[in-house]
Amino acid sequence: MVQSFTNLYGCRIGAETRIGMFVEIQKGVAVGERCKVQSHSFLCEGVTLQDEVVIGRGVIFVNDERPRATTADGVLQGEADWELLETLVESGASIGSAAVLLGGVRIGAGALVGAGAVVASDVEPNETVTGIPARLRANGNRQLSGGRRR
Repeated sequence: MVQSFTNLYGCRIGAETRIGMFVEIQKGVAVGERCKVQSHSFLCEGVTLQDEVVIGRGVIFVNDERPRATTADGVLQGEADWELLETLVESGASIGSAAVLLGGVRIGAGALVGAGAVVASDVEPNETVTGIPARLRANGNRQLSGGRRR
């Protein structure tokens, strides 16, 4: 199900996936089955989401390590003037709201990226990372359950 006011450009969206309002998914992006991409998120070229991935509100993916508007000669850059950095989010991973994922990282299966984290390196399967830059939580991969913490 794709909500209104969504921009989809030559991407692949798997069965039973839900895309929220004001999401942009660029060309070449692959979104697996039974995923949830919440509102105001941006998935740029080079991103692959495997099955059952959750992307929280306002998540931003980056695919260029050195963004520039022009070449050294002052000419507007084209596709040949930059290196695409691919990002993989493996099955069952969850990315918290307002997280930023820099290009070229892998988020392992079942991993959890905390809200507002900036991910600059790979996250291993089932790890939980938080902060800027994102780091492994001191309590490791403890599953966070619903309800109150004690």
